Amino acid sequence: MTGDVDARGVRLQFRLRGDQKVIVLSEARLEQLRRIRHTIWNEPFARRTWSELLFFVLSVLLAAAGMAFIALTMFAGIALAVTFIGLVIIAGSLRGARGIGGFHRALARNLLDEHIQEPEPFVARPGFFGWLQSALRDPIGWRSVAYSLLKMPLAVFGVWFALSVWVDAFFCLTYPLWGDGALRPPEYGFVVNAFSPGYLSAGTSGFFHSVFIFVTGVILVFLAPWPMRAVVYVDRRLMRLLLAPDAMTARVRSLEHARAQTLDTSAATLRRIERDLHDGTQAQLVAVAMRLGQVKEKLAAERDRLDLDQVRQLVDDAHKGAKEAIVELRDLARGIHPPALDIGLEGALSTLAARSTVPTDVTVALTDRPTPAIESIAYFCVAELMANIVQHAHASRASISCAQQGQWLRLVVRDDGQGGAHPALVGSASSGLSGLTDRVHAVDGRLHITSPPGGPTVVTVDLPLHA
Repeated sequence: MTGDVDARGVRLQFRLRGDQKVIVLSEARLEQLRRIRHTIWNEPFARRTWSELLFFVLSVLLAAAGMAFIALTMFAGIALAVTFIGLVIIAGSLRGARGIGGFHRALARNLLDEHIQEPEPFVARPGFFGWLQSALRDPIGWRSVAYSLLKMPLAVFGVWFALSVWVDAFFCLTYPLWGDGALRPPEYGFVVNAFSPGYLSAGTSGFFHSVFIFVTGVILVFLAPWPMRAVVYVDRRLMRLLLAPDAMTARVRSLEHARAQTLDTSAATLRRIERDLHDGTQAQLVAVAMRLGQVKEKLAAERDRLDLDQVRQLVDDAHKGAKEAIVELRDLARGIHPPALDIGLEGALSTLAARSTVPTDVTVALTDRPTPAIESIAYFCVAELMANIVQHAHASRASISCAQQGQWLRLVVRDDGQGGAHPALVGSASSGLSGLTDRVHAVDGRLHITSPPGGPTVVTVDLPLHA
């Protein structure tokens, strides 16, 4: 078998049953293999691995305690359901199940960084009977009970499939310390079923036998994170399904959040316009009025010996101030509603591209005209993105694509710049993207950014045609 390295990668030649075989591994495939090797080598020592192991152990203990509580109270409540006391016990069981679900969410948040939204708080109707009725009809409580019921078989499977690998790895690694005289360490769970009986014992004890078991423990350590990750992944999905708010509640929350953001943005815009009018245009108009007043006084006081040059200078200053005020008013009006949108979104986007110092291609394919609010949002999004490209991207070319997809409008702004744009970088060159995200979400739209270091940057904005 021979091998050589060239620009295309690694070339391996070997003979199999008299035939010459050649395998070529490209540089991309080699890089992929290096990443896989790096992941396998570092995974047993990663914080995520130990966080998932701790989460599983604690969640199994919590699930066992919660299931014992729910089973005891539910059986007692059902047995006494013919009496009023049974209903009270069932209601208490549901309230306890809701609390247990909260503990599971807290574990996932602190150990897995899995932020599951909190459900709506329990709101009881007035009076004891109102509380009883609200507790028995609490959907969050019943869904928490369902999670506890499904968690137990998952926990049993996880102990057999995932936790047992860690336990076997521990006993194999420590075998040289305590295994003097023992033919093999104890075996549990998946490892017992995956290998033949006595796979850890050669029938004798000794130095090489201890080394063999220790090496087996090392192999199990590198294998152990993956079964645990699979079990924790299923648990994550189960928590999102049963312990998070239902789709309708999440939708209402999203709309309320978008409405609050829209109101805050509108209030900030009004304050900005008021400030601009007060500090800019109003000051210009006051100066114009003062200069015209000075002209009036001179005309009245110095009628016989009038200095025409001085009056002309005052009139010129007033005229200049009036033109500056008109420009400021025009800029303010453009910030409220761009005049370019009067001819439609296609013309407005073409205008933005023509004003840009970066050569920009524009493609627009619309069959229905969006509502004015959507056109305004689309225009300001593209304007902000083009401004970012000019100021920060160091791009040589850009493109704007606007197309209708059913009842949605898709905007794609692309540049060949240096990349690295991210909406979370508040106060950086990308901070304007956070405002765009809020503006898009306010009408139930979506904004997606792909901007790896070195570029290219692609920003995709999906907006409903009508809002």
